[in-house]
This record gives sequence, structure tokens and C-alpha cells, in this order.
Amino acid sequence: MQRAQERLTMVVPLTLLIIFVLLYLTFGRVSEALLVMLSLPFALVGGLWLIHLLDYNLSIAVAVGFIALAGVAVEFGVIMLVYLDNALADARRAGTLASEQDLKAAIEEGAVLRIRPKAMTVATIFAGLLPIMLQGGVGSEVMRPIAAPMVGGMVTAPLLSLFVLPAIYLLWRRTSTRMCGSAPSPPYAGASMSTWSRLCGSSKPP
Repeated sequence: MQRAQERLTMVVPLTLLIIFVLLYLTFGRVSEALLVMLSLPFALVGGLWLIHLLDYNLSIAVAVGFIALAGVAVEFGVIMLVYLDNALADARRAGTLASEQDLKAAIEEGAVLRIRPKAMTVATIFAGLLPIMLQGGVGSEVMRPIAAPMVGGMVTAPLLSLFVLPAIYLLWRRTSTRMCGSAPSPPYAGASMSTWSRLCGSSKPP
């Protein structure tokens, strides 16, 4: 247990750092990378509860399962953000993003498009991991602690990305949408063209 704790104190922070760097390279912005990282604790709740119910101790095998679950949860978050960004960009190009209600409609449209592929992903993971959880024999005492966090996390991680992440995304985008849908006011009255293009998706302020 002491050796496992010593290794985990190095492996877990390094894993989180690598995930954050990859997210930053994907989106090119710290804000969206942090948005996905903040969703990780919620996604891991299901794995923690299942580990508690099965009375598993913390070990390298359990840690490997949580690292794998973190990777899947981040993948869910990344794909959801891509869908939401695309829905927002389509609404901006169509000129239908003038109010907070338009923002909510765009986010709902982007989130709904993600339900079917997410359900397929979860079903595939369950189909692969449940036999490991239910099997016995040689090696099962090692494979079950690895699979348990993934099985439990597949309950909470999809719910997080479908409900919590779009809600946080709405709160994050609300300020810029209010600013873009009306005449510029301080501190944006003197904003440069690049600032307006980054925030509002247009070449010049209204």
C-alpha cells in the first residue's frame, strides 16, 4: 500500500497535467481546457460509489481504472464542447444569436445531437466491461478493480456531459452573447476588431 501511494502521488498529477496540456492543444484556450478539467470530479463520482459498494481498497489496479475513466470522461467533455461550439458557430453565421434565449436554443441543439453517439459509446463500454466484472477464475482479482471504476463512472460521466457541462457552458457564454447582441458598452466600447471577432464570431462590432 505504501509503494502504491508513492507511485500514485507521481502518476495521478502527471496524468492530470498531460490531460490539461492535450486539452489546451485541442482548443487553444485555457478557459475551455479548464471547463473540461472542472467536470472531471463529477464524472468520477460513479466510480467512487461503486468502489465503495464493492468494498475495494485503493490499489494500483483501482488507480488504473480511474485513470482510464478520466480519459473517457475527458473525451466525453471534449466531444460535447465541439458540438456546442459548432452549434454556436452555426447560429452566429445564421444571425440568430441575438439574445440569451437564442443562446439556450443553440446549446440545446448541440447537446441533443450528442445523445445518440454517447449512448452508443456507453453501451459499448458496458458490453466490454461487464463480463470482466462478472467473471471468476484466475486473474479476476486484478481485472475487477480495474473495471469497477469504469463501470461506475459510465453512469455519471454521460449524465455530466449531457446536463452539467451544457449548463456551465451556458453560464460561460452568456456574458459575451449579451455583449454581442447589443450596442457595445464599456469595457467593450473601444474593443479592437480582433477582440470582437474572438468573442462574437464577426469581423466588426455591431
